[in-house]
Amino acid sequence: MQQRWPSRLWIVRHGQSAGNVAADAAHSANSARIDIAERDVDVPLSTQGERQADAVGRWFAELPGDSKPEIVLTSPYLRARQTAEHIRAAGGLAPDAPLATIDERLRERELGILDRLTRAGVEELHPEQAAMRQRLGKFYHRPPSGESWCDVILRLRSALNTLALHHAERRVLIVAHQVVVLCLRYLIEDMTEAEILAIDAAGDVANCSITEYVFDPHAAGIGALALERYNFVAPVAEAGASITSEPDANVAAR
Repeated sequence: MQQRWPSRLWIVRHGQSAGNVAADAAHSANSARIDIAERDVDVPLSTQGERQADAVGRWFAELPGDSKPEIVLTSPYLRARQTAEHIRAAGGLAPDAPLATIDERLRERELGILDRLTRAGVEELHPEQAAMRQRLGKFYHRPPSGESWCDVILRLRSALNTLALHHAERRVLIVAHQVVVLCLRYLIEDMTEAEILAIDAAGDVANCSITEYVFDPHAAGIGALALERYNFVAPVAEAGASITSEPDANVAAR
């Protein structure tokens, strides 16, 4: 049977963004709204985020040439694209790796009317949504004009099918967002709602952390991706860059 998975898959959360910084400030001040001017898709990396992306790029650069990512897929959001560009500039990709492919299915979760609101802001301005989220849980709660985790998972199922169709047996790097990292784990590892929410509750996915899978031909009888590391931040720490894990500007209410 032909292998349908990449031989190795890395999933990297983007570096710290200006939105992360603004969200952290809003939480610290107990503000209802997060003060940032750009559309979420246009929020750039912070200076710290650039340092983090350079650090993870150097970690990839130290891999043997035949072990570096050959294919890069990225969220269309600026902070993810910039992270991928820094990884490339640091020499972190295989020499013949094409330019990153932008895949809209890897975008951040959309929060609709709750966009740019902190948890306090949701409770103050949309108490009915706060109550509904409490009743349904974050996995199933879909804000008006927004997405639930299930909606994100639905589009990621399609993205994984594309990965299997076009990039089987290749070394693939995905650069995206915290919820994408978690929902991909849910899909790849065939988790339950309770299992993935327990991982989420244990701590945020750090900026520029690495989640890595390697293909195991003996797993599940037909071969599967096996988790090798999750939320790996040693490259960032060893480079002297700060470890950050603030929520994005549009998901501070999560």
